Amino acid sequence: MDPSRRRILQTGLLSAAAVIPGWPDLADRLDRVHADPHARIGMTEVKAVIAMTERISDMDDQFGGRRTRPLAAAFLVNTIAPHLRATATEPVRNAMLSAAADHCYLTGYMAMDEREDGLAQQYYLKALDLAARAGDHLTFCTTLRGMSVQAVDLGHSALATRLADSAAAASPQAGPRMLAFLTGQQAHAAAQTGDRATALLKIKEAERAMEQAESKAKAFGSYDPSSLAYHVGQVRFELGDIAGSVESLQDADRLREPVYRRTRVRYNAMLAERKLRLGRLEEAVIDWGKVLEDYPHVQSGHCDDRLREMLSVLTPHRRTAGAADIYDRGRVLLKT
Repeated sequence: MDPSRRRILQTGLLSAAAVIPGWPDLADRLDRVHADPHARIGMTEVKAVIAMTERISDMDDQFGGRRTRPLAAAFLVNTIAPHLRATATEPVRNAMLSAAADHCYLTGYMAMDEREDGLAQQYYLKALDLAARAGDHLTFCTTLRGMSVQAVDLGHSALATRLADSAAAASPQAGPRMLAFLTGQQAHAAAQTGDRATALLKIKEAERAMEQAESKAKAFGSYDPSSLAYHVGQVRFELGDIAGSVESLQDADRLREPVYRRTRVRYNAMLAERKLRLGRLEEAVIDWGKVLEDYPHVQSGHCDDRLREMLSVLTPHRRTAGAADIYDRGRVLLKT
C-alpha cells in the first residue's frame, strides 16, 4: 500500500472508531426515523429488500465490488431510503431498519473491496446507526467485525483488536457459528499485534464453536470451515509459521465453495506469495496460474493489489520459464 494513503486512512479509521460507543449508549441516544404519512410499507417490502441484498451479495462474490457496488448504492438510494421514510407498524419499521443495516454493511464491504476505504467507513457507521435503531445486535456486531477486518487489512492492529473485541461484547449470546465468526477475527487481530497467547486462545475457541455449528448458513456474511481455515492460516502467518499458514490456506481453498471467485483470487495469490517465500517457486507458479484464470472475471481493488504484488515478487525470477510466462500474462491483464 502507498504509505501516504495509509497515513490518511489511519486518521479516518481512528476518527471512525472514536465515535463508536457501546451498544446500549448508541441505541439509547438515537432518534426514531420520521415516518412519511403519504407512503406505507409492510413485510412484503422488507422481504424484497432482504432478497435483493442477498442477490447483490452473490454477485459481489462472483464479480467483485467494483462491478456490484453501483447497483447496491442505487438500490439503497432509490428503494431503501423511501421505505425508511414510509409509514409502517413498529415490527415492520424495525425489520426494514435491520434490512437496511444489512444492505449498508454489504455496500461498505464492497467499497472496501474497491479500496475506497473512507467510503466504506461511512457505510459501516450508517449500518451501526440503523442496526441500533432496529435493536439488531447481530448486524451491529457483524459491522464492528467488518471494521476490524478493514483495520487488520490496513495494518492498524490495535484498532482492529479493539473493534473485534467490541463486536464480541455486542453479541454476548451468539450461537456457535456466530461465535466462531467473531472469535476468528479476534484471533487474527491479536496475532497481528504479536499477542500470541490471546491469538491461540481465540482460534481454539473458534475451532470449538465451529465444531458445534449445525449447518452452513446461506446468507451473506456466513462463516464456514473454509473461513475458519483462512483465519487459522492468518494467525499462523502473523506468528511466524509461514509453512503452517500455507497448509491452512490450502485447506481453506479445498473447503471453499466455487462461487466465491473473488476470494479464490485473493487467497490463491496469498498462498502463492507465501510458497515463494518458502522457496517453492514451481508450486507458487501453479497457484498464480489459477489466479490468472479467475482474475479477468473479477473487478476488485484487493485483487488488483494481489496481481501487482505478484508482478513485484516475480521480477527476480523472470528468467525461469514458468515464472516468466505468469509474469507476462499478469502484466497484460493488469493493463487491460
